[in-house]
Amino acid sequence: MSHSFFENRECEYYPCHEGVEHLNCLFCYCPLYHLEHCPGDPKWKETDGRKVKSCVNCTFPHREENYEKLMACLKECLNF
Repeated sequence: MSHSFFENRECEYYPCHEGVEHLNCLFCYCPLYHLEHCPGDPKWKETDGRKVKSCVNCTFPHREENYEKLMACLKECLNF
């Protein structure tokens, strides 16, 4: 098993997103959530006069092929 992919089919929330055959659970909580401009497909909604990021339909961090892209974003964000 690779260090870049982990799938937990026993999780009570699995699958957390539809349309992906194998979900990478390594980033169950997206580490890019705090970024206003991330490579995923978030939607923005207004709640109580504030802009709130909704990633409910975004599968970017859960796709195995995006691991390297996600890590590059984190490195850039953290200035590594």
